[in-house]
Amino acid sequence: MADAPRMPYEGLIAETVTYPGMNGDRIDAYLARPLGPGPYPGVIVIPEVFGLVTHIKEVTRRIAARGYAAIAPELYTRVGPPDPTDMTSVGPKMMALADAQAVADLEGAITFLKDLPQSNGRAGAIGFCSGGRHTLLLACHSTRLDAAVDCWGGRTVEGEVTELRPVLPIDLIEHLCCPLLGIFGEEDTNPTVEHVERLRARLTGHKKEFEFKVYPNAGHAFFADYRPSYRQEAAVDAWMRVFDFFDKHLAAAAG
Repeated sequence: MADAPRMPYEGLIAETVTYPGMNGDRIDAYLARPLGPGPYPGVIVIPEVFGLVTHIKEVTRRIAARGYAAIAPELYTRVGPPDPTDMTSVGPKMMALADAQAVADLEGAITFLKDLPQSNGRAGAIGFCSGGRHTLLLACHSTRLDAAVDCWGGRTVEGEVTELRPVLPIDLIEHLCCPLLGIFGEEDTNPTVEHVERLRARLTGHKKEFEFKVYPNAGHAFFADYRPSYRQEAAVDAWMRVFDFFDKHLAAAAG
């Protein structure tokens, strides 16, 4: 009797790591990647306002399971993350994180991914909430990002300009270095649908490559399956779009 075909071997490794960020500071991060020689594209998973919580680690492993080396930096490494159960601690920590520092720390994550022996030389980023804003900032400052996914990044079109946040991301669109996928909810209040349309117009005016999807019956944080904001139908479709986008722009080896 012939042997039945065997399931091909699959495996992942997930671990905490550090890498050099701004001024050489060691940034805490969570890395997940397929076992094996690769080559694999890289993806930076930029956390929402709460920092590197369990949900973001789960997202990182989910992306790794699709054949990517994924790293989620803790952008609050120097000061510690806010307490997700105390919303009064969240806003001040978020607003105290300087854009220049976040971008420099994320540039360090690009370097980390592209220096992995298993790297194919390409790296993308996906960010949620404040991480969506950081994704757009990174894509407008870096020249080494190959694809970016902004998931409902707030304060990208309107918001207070401060010393730590000196420019709104929409005013940097002319410098966008890579294709952009935007995922939004129609019921969101930051960004609103009107914000999304203003961002769309700016991208179109600068002839940038982008795709936007606005989901009805969904608001902010509809990927977050541990929160009441989760919307399964929209999240399932959006994840398919995200992986199609990354496969298109990251799968080939860099020339």
